[in-house]
Amino acid sequence: MTWLITGGAGYIGSHVVREMAGRESVVVLDDLSTGRAERLPQDVPLVVGSVLDGGLLERVLAEYAVTGIVHLAGKKQVAESVARPLHYYRENVEGLRVLLDAAAAAGVPRFLFSSSASVYGMPDVDLVTEETPCRPLSPYGETKLAGERMVAAAGSAHGMATASLRYFNVAGAASAELADEGVFNLVPMVFERLTGNEAPRVFGDDYPTPDGTCVRDYIHVEDIASAHVEAARRLERDPAARLVLNVGTGKGASVTEMIDVILDVTGRTGLAPVTEARRPGDPARVVASADAIRRELDWSARHDVRAMVESAWAGWCLRHGLPVPA
Repeated sequence: MTWLITGGAGYIGSHVVREMAGRESVVVLDDLSTGRAERLPQDVPLVVGSVLDGGLLERVLAEYAVTGIVHLAGKKQVAESVARPLHYYRENVEGLRVLLDAAAAAGVPRFLFSSSASVYGMPDVDLVTEETPCRPLSPYGETKLAGERMVAAAGSAHGMATASLRYFNVAGAASAELADEGVFNLVPMVFERLTGNEAPRVFGDDYPTPDGTCVRDYIHVEDIASAHVEAARRLERDPAARLVLNVGTGKGASVTEMIDVILDVTGRTGLAPVTEARRPGDPARVVASADAIRRELDWSARHDVRAMVESAWAGWCLRHGLPVPA
């Protein structure tokens, strides 16, 4: 059994690789546009290239006798997708089509797709289930929804067991060197402000939530990785699988609650947050229902918010020359 993991040198991908490599034979395909080779274990083969290269895919699938694919490669920044929609459709949709075409031609029987809670848009529900209508608000979200549908259709047509995992707000790191290097989400955005001795910013405190700030479902990247392992095992056992599952904790944390934890972990409690105007398009609450993944995969998240923040802070300190917490 050999799994090809596309985008395996990236933030989430490197965690998935390390989790799966201890149980399965793994090979990584990554163009290294955002990934880093040094994230990977030394005994995991790395092929540098793009999923848009059908000839390369054909050779890799044959050379490594690939029997399953975990597809994490792609572009993922919402704002960038609005500015460059055609680029996102090329990378995320056409790239997936080329990969599925190669997988079908090679007779690969299993395909696991990295999706996103962005497919839901602004759901007006207490808990987002897999049956909540999908109304993505950005080209990024649109490409993920199109990807899910393409994966399901290819699975039905070519006899592949398939699963699409819809991640919610990913944070944390298994170790400092694997931490997220982007500054696009709440946790690193607050770290950046604190490092510059600036107060964290809260965008709107008048939402219909208990403390007036937005509520999100934050999930540790190690839990994301373990969910991949369980999904891969399910695809191995069930050749008729057609799964679409949320990956979240089922619990929400507000922006204010998250900032309080961050200030405590970093020791910067003197920098009280400042409130600014709402950002357009921010829903008040987006929290996963985790019932389906618990039922289908016997999986649930193990890490809490503090563990996410502590591990993310260690990674931030390592990259910015600050003392790394013990």
